[in-house]
Amino acid sequence: MLFRCFSTARFIQFKTSSALSIFAISAGVALGTPYLLAEEAKVNYDAVRKDIAGILDQDDHDDGSLGPILVRLAWHTSGTYDKHDNTGGSNGATMRFEPECKWDANAGLSIARNSLEKIKAKHPGISYSDLWTLGGVVAIKEMGGPEIDWRPGREDELDGKNTVPDGRLPDGDKGSAHLRTIFYKMGFNDQEIVALTGAHALGRCHPGNSGWDGPWTRAPTTFSNELYRELLENTWHMKKWNGPPTFTDPTEEIIMLPADMALINDKDFRKWTEIYAKDEARFFKDFAAAFQKLEELGCNLDKDDSFTPFIALSALVGLALYKGA
Repeated sequence: MLFRCFSTARFIQFKTSSALSIFAISAGVALGTPYLLAEEAKVNYDAVRKDIAGILDQDDHDDGSLGPILVRLAWHTSGTYDKHDNTGGSNGATMRFEPECKWDANAGLSIARNSLEKIKAKHPGISYSDLWTLGGVVAIKEMGGPEIDWRPGREDELDGKNTVPDGRLPDGDKGSAHLRTIFYKMGFNDQEIVALTGAHALGRCHPGNSGWDGPWTRAPTTFSNELYRELLENTWHMKKWNGPPTFTDPTEEIIMLPADMALINDKDFRKWTEIYAKDEARFFKDFAAAFQKLEELGCNLDKDDSFTPFIALSALVGLALYKGA
Protein backbone atom coordinates (compact mmCIF):
# COMPACT_ATOMS: atom_id res chain seq x y z
CA MET A 1 0.00 0.00 0.00
CA LEU A 2 1.21 3.48 -0.86
CA PHE A 3 0.44 6.98 0.47
CA ARG A 4 0.31 9.65 -2.24
CA CYS A 5 0.97 13.36 -1.76
CA PHE A 6 0.48 15.76 -4.65
CA SER A 7 3.31 18.26 -4.97
CA THR A 8 4.28 20.40 -8.00
CA ALA A 9 2.47 18.07 -10.39
CA ARG A 10 4.33 15.03 -9.09
CA PHE A 11 3.35 12.18 -6.80
CA ILE A 12 5.75 11.50 -3.97
CA GLN A 13 5.27 8.01 -2.68
CA PHE A 14 5.93 6.89 0.88
CA LYS A 15 5.86 3.34 2.08
CA THR A 16 3.41 2.67 4.89
CA SER A 17 6.21 1.46 7.13
CA SER A 18 8.13 4.69 6.61
CA ALA A 19 5.11 6.82 7.50
CA LEU A 20 4.36 4.74 10.54
CA SER A 21 7.96 4.93 11.67
CA ILE A 22 8.04 8.71 11.37
CA PHE A 23 4.78 8.97 13.30
CA ALA A 24 5.96 6.62 16.03
CA ILE A 25 9.30 8.36 16.46
CA SER A 26 7.66 11.78 16.55
CA ALA A 27 5.06 10.65 19.07
CA GLY A 28 7.66 9.02 21.24
CA VAL A 29 9.91 12.06 21.24
CA ALA A 30 7.13 14.62 21.68
CA LEU A 31 5.30 12.77 24.40
CA GLY A 32 8.35 11.30 26.03
CA THR A 33 10.34 14.50 26.47
CA PRO A 34 8.43 15.66 29.58
CA TYR A 35 8.95 12.26 31.15
CA LEU A 36 12.65 12.32 30.38
CA LEU A 37 12.85 15.75 31.97
CA ALA A 38 10.95 14.43 34.95
CA GLU A 39 13.48 11.65 35.29
CA GLU A 40 16.23 14.26 35.41
CA ALA A 41 14.34 16.13 38.13
CA LYS A 42 13.94 13.11 40.40
CA VAL A 43 14.01 14.00 44.07
CA ASN A 44 15.61 12.04 46.88
CA TYR A 45 12.80 12.49 49.39
CA ASP A 46 14.71 10.70 52.13
CA ALA A 47 17.42 13.32 51.77
CA VAL A 48 14.82 16.09 51.88
CA ARG A 49 13.36 14.61 55.06
CA LYS A 50 16.81 14.53 56.62
CA ASP A 51 17.48 18.15 55.65
CA ILE A 52 14.14 19.30 57.11
CA ALA A 53 14.88 17.51 60.37
CA GLY A 54 18.27 19.21 60.39
CA ILE A 55 16.87 22.75 60.49
CA LEU A 56 14.28 22.26 63.25
CA ASP A 57 16.48 23.12 66.22
CA GLN A 58 16.82 26.90 66.27
CA ASP A 59 17.81 28.51 69.55
CA ASP A 60 16.69 31.95 68.42
CA HIS A 61 13.14 30.82 67.56
CA ASP A 62 10.17 30.12 69.82
CA ASP A 63 11.05 27.51 72.44
CA GLY A 64 14.10 26.57 70.35
CA SER A 65 12.31 24.83 67.49
CA LEU A 66 10.90 25.59 64.04
CA GLY A 67 8.78 22.44 64.27
CA PRO A 68 5.50 24.03 65.36
CA ILE A 69 5.58 26.75 62.72
CA LEU A 70 6.32 24.21 59.97
CA VAL A 71 3.23 22.29 61.08
CA ARG A 72 1.24 25.52 60.94
CA LEU A 73 2.52 26.22 57.41
CA ALA A 74 1.50 22.75 56.25
CA TRP A 75 -1.90 23.16 57.92
CA HIS A 76 -2.64 26.60 56.48
CA THR A 77 -1.52 25.80 52.95
CA SER A 78 -3.79 22.74 52.99
CA GLY A 79 -6.78 24.03 54.94
CA THR A 80 -8.16 26.30 52.22
CA TYR A 81 -9.87 23.43 50.39
CA ASP A 82 -13.59 23.51 49.57
CA LYS A 83 -15.12 20.24 48.39
CA HIS A 84 -18.05 22.00 46.73
CA ASP A 85 -15.95 23.48 43.93
CA ASN A 86 -12.75 21.45 44.44
CA THR A 87 -10.62 24.56 44.90
CA GLY A 88 -7.90 25.36 47.40
CA GLY A 89 -5.71 22.93 49.25
CA SER A 90 -1.96 22.43 49.30
CA ASN A 91 -1.59 22.00 45.55
CA GLY A 92 -0.20 25.18 44.04
CA ALA A 93 1.56 26.69 47.08
CA THR A 94 -0.20 29.98 46.37
CA MET A 95 0.85 31.37 49.75
CA ARG A 96 4.05 32.40 47.97
CA PHE A 97 2.04 35.23 46.40
CA GLU A 98 -0.28 38.03 47.42
CA PRO A 99 -2.97 38.14 48.58
CA GLU A 100 -2.67 34.82 50.42
CA CYS A 101 0.67 35.59 52.03
CA LYS A 102 -0.91 38.76 53.47
CA TRP A 103 -3.94 37.10 55.04
CA ASP A 104 -4.21 37.74 58.78
CA ALA A 105 -4.43 33.98 59.36
CA ASN A 106 -1.01 33.54 57.72
CA ALA A 107 0.80 36.24 59.67
CA GLY A 108 4.27 35.12 60.67
CA LEU A 109 4.40 32.17 58.28
CA SER A 110 7.06 33.88 56.18
CA ILE A 111 9.46 32.56 58.83
CA ALA A 112 8.50 28.99 57.96
CA ARG A 113 8.54 29.57 54.21
CA ASN A 114 11.93 31.29 54.32
CA SER A 115 13.42 28.58 56.50
CA LEU A 116 12.75 26.02 53.78
CA GLU A 117 14.30 28.02 50.93
CA LYS A 118 17.79 26.52 51.36
CA ILE A 119 16.30 23.05 51.15
CA LYS A 120 14.36 24.03 48.01
CA ALA A 121 17.60 25.31 46.46
CA LYS A 122 19.40 22.09 47.37
CA HIS A 123 16.57 19.95 45.95
CA PRO A 124 15.20 22.03 43.07
CA GLY A 125 13.09 19.18 41.73
CA ILE A 126 10.71 19.25 44.68
CA SER A 127 7.72 21.56 44.39
CA TYR A 128 7.00 24.09 47.10
CA SER A 129 3.67 22.34 47.59
CA ASP A 130 5.40 19.06 48.34
CA LEU A 131 8.13 20.69 50.43
CA TRP A 132 5.72 22.55 52.70
CA THR A 133 3.50 19.54 53.33
CA LEU A 134 6.47 17.24 53.87
CA GLY A 135 7.87 19.82 56.28
CA GLY A 136 4.82 19.44 58.49
CA VAL A 137 4.98 15.64 58.40
CA VAL A 138 8.67 15.56 59.31
CA ALA A 139 8.25 18.15 62.07
CA ILE A 140 5.45 16.18 63.72
CA LYS A 141 7.50 12.99 63.70
CA GLU A 142 10.63 14.73 65.00
CA MET A 143 8.63 16.25 67.87
CA GLY A 144 7.49 12.83 69.04
CA GLY A 145 4.34 12.48 66.97
CA PRO A 146 3.11 9.72 64.69
CA GLU A 147 4.49 8.66 61.34
CA ILE A 148 2.20 10.21 58.74
CA ASP A 149 1.89 8.78 55.26
CA TRP A 150 2.96 11.33 52.67
CA ARG A 151 3.00 11.18 48.88
CA PRO A 152 4.65 13.58 46.38
CA GLY A 153 3.13 14.90 43.20
CA ARG A 154 1.79 18.36 44.00
CA GLU A 155 2.44 21.05 41.41
CA ASP A 156 3.11 24.74 42.00
CA GLU A 157 1.17 27.63 40.54
CA LEU A 158 3.21 30.23 38.67
CA ASP A 159 1.36 33.18 40.22
CA GLY A 160 -1.41 33.99 42.64
CA LYS A 161 -4.28 34.38 40.18
CA ASN A 162 -5.91 31.13 41.34
CA THR A 163 -5.75 32.02 45.02
CA VAL A 164 -9.03 31.20 46.75
CA PRO A 165 -10.97 33.83 48.74
CA ASP A 166 -9.83 34.63 52.26
CA GLY A 167 -11.90 33.23 55.12
CA ARG A 168 -11.57 29.48 54.58
CA LEU A 169 -9.31 28.84 57.56
CA PRO A 170 -10.83 28.42 61.05
CA ASP A 171 -11.02 31.44 63.36
CA GLY A 172 -9.82 30.89 66.90
CA ASP A 173 -12.37 33.28 68.39
CA LYS A 174 -15.41 31.29 67.26
CA GLY A 175 -17.20 28.20 68.51
CA SER A 176 -18.40 24.81 67.36
CA ALA A 177 -20.82 26.04 64.68
CA HIS A 178 -18.01 27.89 62.93
CA LEU A 179 -15.65 24.92 63.21
CA ARG A 180 -18.22 22.64 61.61
CA THR A 181 -18.85 25.12 58.80
CA ILE A 182 -15.14 25.35 57.99
CA PHE A 183 -14.22 21.70 58.39
CA TYR A 184 -17.34 20.22 56.82
CA LYS A 185 -16.56 22.18 53.65
CA MET A 186 -13.27 20.33 53.54
CA GLY A 187 -14.99 16.99 54.01
CA PHE A 188 -14.13 16.34 57.66
CA ASN A 189 -16.41 14.99 60.39
CA ASP A 190 -16.59 15.80 64.11
CA GLN A 191 -14.03 13.16 65.08
CA GLU A 192 -11.53 14.51 62.54
CA ILE A 193 -12.13 18.09 63.69
CA VAL A 194 -11.20 17.17 67.25
CA ALA A 195 -8.21 15.11 66.12
CA LEU A 196 -6.77 17.89 63.96
CA THR A 197 -7.28 20.49 66.68
CA GLY A 198 -4.97 18.39 68.83
CA ALA A 199 -2.08 19.98 66.94
CA HIS A 200 -2.57 22.97 69.25
CA ALA A 201 -0.44 21.01 71.70
CA LEU A 202 2.36 22.57 69.65
CA GLY A 203 3.59 26.13 69.46
CA ARG A 204 2.33 29.37 70.89
CA CYS A 205 0.35 32.46 69.92
CA HIS A 206 1.96 35.85 69.29
CA PRO A 207 0.24 39.20 69.86
CA GLY A 208 1.81 40.59 66.69
CA ASN A 209 0.35 37.80 64.57
CA SER A 210 -2.97 36.57 65.91
CA GLY A 211 -3.46 38.91 68.86
CA TRP A 212 -3.35 36.05 71.37
CA ASP A 213 -0.33 35.49 73.58
CA GLY A 214 1.04 32.26 74.99
CA PRO A 215 1.26 28.49 74.49
CA TRP A 216 -1.53 25.93 74.83
CA THR A 217 0.62 23.48 76.80
CA ARG A 218 3.76 23.49 78.88
CA ALA A 219 5.57 21.37 76.30
CA PRO A 220 5.01 23.33 73.07
CA THR A 221 7.65 21.45 71.08
CA THR A 222 6.37 17.97 71.95
CA PHE A 223 3.55 16.39 69.99
CA SER A 224 1.17 14.72 72.44
CA ASN A 225 -2.44 14.46 73.63
CA GLU A 226 -1.72 17.15 76.21
CA LEU A 227 -4.21 19.63 74.72
CA TYR A 228 -7.11 17.32 75.59
CA ARG A 229 -5.75 16.58 79.05
CA GLU A 230 -5.37 20.28 79.83
CA LEU A 231 -8.87 21.05 78.58
CA LEU A 232 -10.46 18.39 80.75
CA GLU A 233 -8.26 18.36 83.83
CA ASN A 234 -7.44 22.03 84.26
CA THR A 235 -9.61 24.93 85.38
CA TRP A 236 -10.26 27.69 82.88
CA HIS A 237 -11.42 31.27 83.26
CA MET A 238 -11.66 34.27 80.95
CA LYS A 239 -8.45 36.26 81.02
CA LYS A 240 -8.70 39.92 81.94
CA TRP A 241 -6.64 41.84 79.43
CA ASN A 242 -6.92 44.12 76.40
CA GLY A 243 -6.51 41.33 73.84
CA PRO A 244 -9.03 39.05 72.14
CA PRO A 245 -11.20 36.64 74.21
CA THR A 246 -8.78 34.22 75.89
CA PHE A 247 -9.18 31.47 78.46
CA THR A 248 -6.34 30.81 80.87
CA ASP A 249 -5.64 28.50 83.80
CA PRO A 250 -4.96 29.59 87.40
CA THR A 251 -1.24 30.00 86.66
CA GLU A 252 -1.97 32.09 83.55
CA GLU A 253 0.98 30.34 81.91
CA ILE A 254 -1.06 28.59 79.23
CA ILE A 255 -4.11 29.60 77.22
CA MET A 256 -7.05 28.25 75.29
CA LEU A 257 -8.92 30.01 72.50
CA PRO A 258 -12.72 30.00 72.25
CA ALA A 259 -12.39 27.46 69.43
CA ASP A 260 -10.40 25.18 71.75
CA MET A 261 -13.02 25.43 74.48
CA ALA A 262 -15.59 24.21 71.97
CA LEU A 263 -13.95 20.78 72.26
CA ILE A 264 -15.34 20.42 75.77
CA ASN A 265 -18.45 22.62 75.54
CA ASP A 266 -19.92 20.79 72.53
CA LYS A 267 -21.12 17.33 73.59
CA ASP A 268 -20.20 15.62 70.30
CA PHE A 269 -16.73 17.18 70.31
CA ARG A 270 -16.29 16.41 74.00
CA LYS A 271 -16.84 12.70 73.40
CA TRP A 272 -13.72 12.57 71.22
CA THR A 273 -11.79 14.91 73.50
CA GLU A 274 -12.31 12.47 76.35
CA ILE A 275 -11.27 9.52 74.19
CA TYR A 276 -8.05 11.20 73.08
CA ALA A 277 -7.21 12.43 76.59
CA LYS A 278 -7.27 8.84 77.82
CA ASP A 279 -5.72 7.14 74.80
CA GLU A 280 -2.76 8.87 73.16
CA ALA A 281 -2.17 5.96 70.79
CA ARG A 282 -5.70 6.33 69.46
CA PHE A 283 -5.15 10.06 69.06
CA PHE A 284 -1.91 9.50 67.15
CA LYS A 285 -3.60 7.01 64.83
CA ASP A 286 -6.60 9.25 64.11
CA PHE A 287 -4.50 12.39 63.80
CA ALA A 288 -2.14 10.74 61.29
CA ALA A 289 -5.08 9.72 59.10
CA ALA A 290 -6.75 13.12 59.31
CA PHE A 291 -3.55 15.06 58.67
CA GLN A 292 -2.71 12.99 55.59
CA LYS A 293 -6.25 13.62 54.34
CA LEU A 294 -5.85 17.35 55.02
CA GLU A 295 -2.60 17.59 53.09
CA GLU A 296 -4.01 15.69 50.10
CA LEU A 297 -7.25 17.64 49.70
CA GLY A 298 -7.62 18.81 46.11
CA CYS A 299 -4.45 17.01 45.00
CA ASN A 300 -4.20 14.46 42.19
CA LEU A 301 -1.55 12.17 43.60
CA ASP A 302 -2.77 9.01 41.87
CA LYS A 303 -1.49 9.84 38.40
CA ASP A 304 -1.32 6.81 36.11
CA ASP A 305 2.17 6.47 34.70
CA SER A 306 1.31 3.34 32.72
CA PHE A 307 1.40 5.39 29.53
CA THR A 308 5.11 6.15 30.00
CA PRO A 309 6.39 2.72 28.83
CA PHE A 310 4.16 3.01 25.74
CA ILE A 311 5.77 6.31 24.82
CA ALA A 312 9.24 4.84 25.00
CA LEU A 313 8.11 1.73 23.13
CA SER A 314 6.55 3.80 20.36
CA ALA A 315 9.84 5.54 19.71
CA LEU A 316 11.73 2.25 19.62
CA VAL A 317 9.19 0.64 17.28
CA GLY A 318 9.32 3.67 15.06
CA LEU A 319 13.10 3.49 14.87
CA ALA A 320 12.96 -0.21 13.99
CA LEU A 321 10.39 0.41 11.26
CA TYR A 322 12.44 3.24 9.87
CA LYS A 323 15.60 1.16 9.69
CA GLY A 324 13.70 -1.69 8.05
CA ALA A 325 11.96 0.50 5.50
